[in-house]
Amino acid sequence: MVSLWRLTRRMLDALRRHARALGATTATLVLLACAAAWAAERTEVAPRVETRAAEPQRAIRREDFRPALMNPNASGREFFFTRAIYSGGGRRGYGGSWATDYPKADQQFLTIINRLVDLDAYERENAVRLDDPELRKFPFLYALEVGYMYMTEPEAQGLRSYLLAGGFLMIDDFWGAREWANFESEIKRVLPEYQIVEVPLDHPIFNTVYNIDAVVQVPNISRAQGGPTWQRDGVVPHLRGIFDEDGRLMVAINWNTDIGDAWEWAESPYYPLKYSTYAIEITVNLIVYAMSH
Repeated sequence: MVSLWRLTRRMLDALRRHARALGATTATLVLLACAAAWAAERTEVAPRVETRAAEPQRAIRREDFRPALMNPNASGREFFFTRAIYSGGGRRGYGGSWATDYPKADQQFLTIINRLVDLDAYERENAVRLDDPELRKFPFLYALEVGYMYMTEPEAQGLRSYLLAGGFLMIDDFWGAREWANFESEIKRVLPEYQIVEVPLDHPIFNTVYNIDAVVQVPNISRAQGGPTWQRDGVVPHLRGIFDEDGRLMVAINWNTDIGDAWEWAESPYYPLKYSTYAIEITVNLIVYAMSH
């Protein structure tokens, strides 16, 4: 493209050669030259620039890699949140204390773990009897309200077989000395040769995924609004355990606390975040430990 300055000079030289004939002043010639150059530059064809609209980036959805929540499929899944069905405690619905908070607590926790951990978890609840031979398919097992547990002999033997084969049991939601005595009596029927001990805070279940530096007492929603968080004489929370000969934790015993209630009410604005946070973190740690040991 010819620059404006060069075009002006050319036109000015031409106009000077004819200045006398035109009778024009130098200033007039300059103005005419500038006007002509501006007009010439305006008429030059601008280079064509092709533009292409950016293609929208395709969103990556969880459903592309795992079954959609609207159509759960149990086939070939990596993890099932399995709840133990046991005898005794018939004061609750669904036939016993085993079903406390069921199925809402299980379903809500599954929604949480699917967001927090890269684990192919089945999105539905999964309650299995302790004497069911299929129990061994599920490496993680949850049982609560064990202060009212009275296992049949086939249930006790089924649980023993499950634990010695590599299964993991998480105990929750029982309070005080009386309920402890009942649970201790029942678990001794299952594992009479193993001791119950306090799990130290440097054990992997306190740092497998989340770092936890204290055992928190988790109250039910009615006690979470204020006042004492304990029930009966269960003032101090504990996380006790039963280990096998190789040091693998087989049973994690959450005593004087109600972790399942925190899952059930985690979405409620009336349930304090500090309790639901601990309940979620300790359970995620226990599941990852169970799945990797």
